[in-house]
Amino acid sequence: DEVWDTLPQEVQKQIIDKKLKFYVIDAIGIAQELGLGARINVIMQTAFFKISNVIPLETAIGAIKDAIQKTYGKKGQKVVDMNNAAVDAALDKIYEVKVPSKAAGKIRMRQLVPDDAPQFVKEVTAELMAFRGDKLPVSKMPDDGKFPTGTTKFEKRNIAVNIPAWEPDVCIQCGTCSFVCPHAAIRIKAYDPKYVEGAPKTFKSADAKGKDLNGMKFTVQVAPEDCTGCGACVEACPAQEKDKDKKPTGRKAINMTAQEPLREGERDNYEYFLAIPNTDPKLFKAASVKGSQLIEPLFEYSGACAGCGETPYVKLMTQLFGDRAFIGNATGCSSIYGGNLPTTPYTKRADGRGPTWSNSLFEDAAEFAMGMRLTVNKFTERALWLLEKVVEKGCVKKELAGQIREAALANDPAQEAIEQQRARVEKLREQLDAGDCAECGYLQNLADYLVRKSVWGLGGDGWAYDIGYGGLDHVLASGIDLNLLVLDTEVYSNTGGQMSKSTPRAAVAKFAAAGKPMPKKDLGLLAMTYGNIYVAKVAMGANTNQTVKAFVEAEAYPGPSLIIAYAHCIAHGINMTLGHQEQKKAVACGHWPLYRFDPRLAQQGKNPLQLDSKAPTVGFEEYAYGENRYRTLKQSKPDAAAQLIKLASNDAVKRYALMEQLANLQCNG
Repeated sequence: DEVWDTLPQEVQKQIIDKKLKFYVIDAIGIAQELGLGARINVIMQTAFFKISNVIPLETAIGAIKDAIQKTYGKKGQKVVDMNNAAVDAALDKIYEVKVPSKAAGKIRMRQLVPDDAPQFVKEVTAELMAFRGDKLPVSKMPDDGKFPTGTTKFEKRNIAVNIPAWEPDVCIQCGTCSFVCPHAAIRIKAYDPKYVEGAPKTFKSADAKGKDLNGMKFTVQVAPEDCTGCGACVEACPAQEKDKDKKPTGRKAINMTAQEPLREGERDNYEYFLAIPNTDPKLFKAASVKGSQLIEPLFEYSGACAGCGETPYVKLMTQLFGDRAFIGNATGCSSIYGGNLPTTPYTKRADGRGPTWSNSLFEDAAEFAMGMRLTVNKFTERALWLLEKVVEKGCVKKELAGQIREAALANDPAQEAIEQQRARVEKLREQLDAGDCAECGYLQNLADYLVRKSVWGLGGDGWAYDIGYGGLDHVLASGIDLNLLVLDTEVYSNTGGQMSKSTPRAAVAKFAAAGKPMPKKDLGLLAMTYGNIYVAKVAMGANTNQTVKAFVEAEAYPGPSLIIAYAHCIAHGINMTLGHQEQKKAVACGHWPLYRFDPRLAQQGKNPLQLDSKAPTVGFEEYAYGENRYRTLKQSKPDAAAQLIKLASNDAVKRYALMEQLANLQCNG
């Protein structure tokens, strides 16, 4: 009865009408007890064969255990034993729930989208979310192919078993939890204390830290229905409670807690949090970890894997530049979680400004983004010409036009300068509205291009190192002002884990079942040989400050820039909760040296290469054998693995040594 009463009445009715049998199993509880985390596939498969009787249960269990040995044998006997134990536990812990003759539940299903949702969301997006898309008439589809942004907020997937809960008395207000969150589901805000009054009963706040935020309140708030429960924020949190003897108690500033008891209260808290005005940008430095997280993310609640290593970089890019960004996306993981139906994670500010995003093909993201840049440049050029014409015709004041022209040509990347130019353009629009010449109408359509735009090519290593490398190299060599962001998982993630030229030596992947025999291609070093390209290699799990610096410097650089970002991936065979720890180890062993190559420094007589990570402090083997992509070969072919891992270790040592030598060269301009 207890289980039945938790079901919405609509679900109860369907079960009764369809004459279904109803069973329950605490698959998550079993998995966690056995150390499998959230991996419940074997448990659910066992439960299916027990209740369905499609084949004899003994035959089914034998086949499942044979498959476990075949699938996980290379990962070690411990993994095999854990999965076999899951099968046995599932057999004993599945229970049938008696189905009454009448649906009398007091719980009703929530409305799919709120009444104040946009018309398109109610008529199209909601129907797709409800799996009724095949009933939509063609007339409802956008005739120009454009879909609205900011629609992931309507999904409310509720997939997390546990979510982070904030402890204000322990928090140091660093913003790291928000920084590493793959889904923008935990956020920070500093605000006027008056907003604490009238807040929901369970809404938490603390006095804001820092002299610039003196007298304000501060909150870390989770989105309970959008959080995936990956736990990355808790792992990254540096704040630890200590007892009277100054020893850690194990309690952090955020701690994973069961979602269901918190869901309704935190839902109200999150809605209230979003309604509080964003922190005044004048009160913080955007080019910092905490400052960047006080900016509203314009990429949120994507469908990426829980704990994804790519999305935090995309989110950061939108926080720093999203209000003016144009993004050309390569096909791959980032195009699937970035632009897949039914909803779109790219969103916009309250004033309607946000990223413009599109995907062309797998191989042409760099050229596609270059087309965006060239178009923006042409529109800006045309707008400046029209600006002269409307002044000549007396429709626009010369002084205002002069200020706009000067700012457009200066192209200052500072956010304050951009907002000031926007204010001037708004005044321009008012004068254009009052004008009666044809040029006034033309300029109205192009006036926004008098404000700085940030153009990005975005994709994974399969695009950048392999299938799209020729185009990427062509764009970098062009000298055009364009930013390329490579989300480097060192494998073709979206298509099943195939080897790429980014895959390190000794790693196992599809088409490299015996371990990749050749070393990883050094994309950054190749780009640096041009001398006029800004190049950075980052890993936010190892150095958050360096990551922010690299993004800010790359976007401000008046030429081509390339950021190569280490992105841990489920294809690595790791606990995704600990993904940022893997990033730290990759840097610590020398496999992933952090650096920034800024050609502007050479003009000052300085070495343009700044090495941002220290000499290796751990061996490559220590890092590699913490991941299944290396460990499986050790299980299946230990001799081959030993030989390859020795070569890969040498690769890491030589890679760091080369970067160290280059960074120590004396440059005289």
